[in-house]
Amino acid sequence: MDLFRTLPVRSISVVSLTTAYLASSGKLPIWPQWSLVPSFLALWSLQFSFWLIWVLFLYNSLFSPFQDLPTPDGKHWLFGHFPIIKKFPTGKPMIEWVNTLPNDGLIRYFGLFNQERLLPTNPKVLTELLTTKNYDFQKPSSWRWLIGRMLGIGLLLAEGDEHKVQRRNLNPAFHFRHIKNLYPIFWSKSKEGVEALTKKVLSDEKSNGPSGPKDQEESRTAVVEVGNWASRIALDIIGVTGLGRDFGAISDPGNELNQTYQNLFSPSKQSQTLGMLNLIFPAHLVQLLPVQRNADILEAARYIRNVCHDLVRAKKEKQERKESLGDDILSTAIESGAFSDDNLVDQLMTFLAAGHETTASAMTWAIYLLSKNPEIQSRLRAEVRSRLPSLADDSSQEITSVDIDSMTYLNAVCSEVLRYFPPAPVTIRVAACDTSIQGRHIRKGTQFMIIPWAINKSEALWGPDAREFNPDRWVPKDETDKGAASGGATSNYAFLTFLHGPRSCIGQQFAKAEFACMLATWVGRFEMELENKEEEDEEKISIKSTLTARPEKGLFARLKVLDGW
Repeated sequence: MDLFRTLPVRSISVVSLTTAYLASSGKLPIWPQWSLVPSFLALWSLQFSFWLIWVLFLYNSLFSPFQDLPTPDGKHWLFGHFPIIKKFPTGKPMIEWVNTLPNDGLIRYFGLFNQERLLPTNPKVLTELLTTKNYDFQKPSSWRWLIGRMLGIGLLLAEGDEHKVQRRNLNPAFHFRHIKNLYPIFWSKSKEGVEALTKKVLSDEKSNGPSGPKDQEESRTAVVEVGNWASRIALDIIGVTGLGRDFGAISDPGNELNQTYQNLFSPSKQSQTLGMLNLIFPAHLVQLLPVQRNADILEAARYIRNVCHDLVRAKKEKQERKESLGDDILSTAIESGAFSDDNLVDQLMTFLAAGHETTASAMTWAIYLLSKNPEIQSRLRAEVRSRLPSLADDSSQEITSVDIDSMTYLNAVCSEVLRYFPPAPVTIRVAACDTSIQGRHIRKGTQFMIIPWAINKSEALWGPDAREFNPDRWVPKDETDKGAASGGATSNYAFLTFLHGPRSCIGQQFAKAEFACMLATWVGRFEMELENKEEEDEEKISIKSTLTARPEKGLFARLKVLDGW
């Protein structure tokens, strides 16, 4: 039950108006002789007050069908568990609840204004939510409205039959054979990005100059904000492979498209405030508030939509000239004939934003975790340098899927980063109809919070070291060790980074391959450490999320250019 979205405005208004009319006309003798408008307002306010008491206090305490579910301690009488959720980094309270609160697959907690939320915790519940009954559970309309402003109503936000049609027609672009053909592009663009970053590091080191004698160890270093560089590289990769256009974000730090996304996805106090309001009020009303953040989103969305329109137009013109469109995502969508021009634009907005923002987030957390764990960083670098050609090698040797996929430790590190810090920390589902989960009746409107940050660290699913960063869980102990393929987890549903079922991430293999190539080039060229040593304690790094979760103030790492690669 969601506050204000469940407010029966029409019923209250009809009853109030009818009663006010009867009372003001003298047909209800016990009612004071007020005029129509005061009577209506008094009756409406009275009914609203009773409804508010029902929603905030009576329903959840006395009438909810989920009263028997385990509930965490610390619930505020009005704000539920929101103060606890707000106080700690993203997902941390849920990680504690999943690991310490005995449950049989569902935990009940309360959001702002005591709004009831259900947190699924085991594979049986998640299987029904995400796979066998996935179309019974949809993304909230408010969330679709909010995210749709930035991403368009593409595959990510489509529901029901519309989603089935879109997914079926986009699947060929993400076929595993097609993804394998993209590895050389992933590698070449990652290499281009690292070469540009190397020049930046060396130029910064030279321009800053030593204030005194500088040790050999301290030379060839500079501090960079990792997230911005990762975004620029990922944006160019998705541009070439997904849309057939190189945006030039690597070579141009001031690239307008990159800057637009940086502003759009940068956490701010105002965006957090609007996010909280969206939990209470309809999103289409919140977006009408005359605040700068709303204006920024509107302007950014308009610019990105125009860019996507230009891309669609250019492809359509090539199609009319009977020229080959290529094999990128946009070309596949056009050749399917299943999408209107406007829907093609929505798909491009979705893949453009989600396709580079999630990879940039993964790269940011990879650099963070490797900087915290120098022994893992060194071990990974040894594998990369022994198995892949130096970036300084100008030969035309092409890196293929065989080269990257055969690197056991690289893929183990990538999998563990994606497990430990999944780029999208939470997703929401609302029952679109009366249904059931594990035999329990679920009423339409019941809200489920699916939290990969918590499930991915469940000790019941991953073992006692679930909350530790340990890439070795993905490394086979010997040829007969099959458990390493799942990281040793007891179920596929223990790893929710890409979700599961018909609504799982269509670009999962694309993202994993791109991430592996990017990380290999960074680790091979740079030695990395955190600039702010306090951030090695995860409790001291402020994490905020928009579409993805990243350090609120960016991640600054000291990069040292290494010789010999």
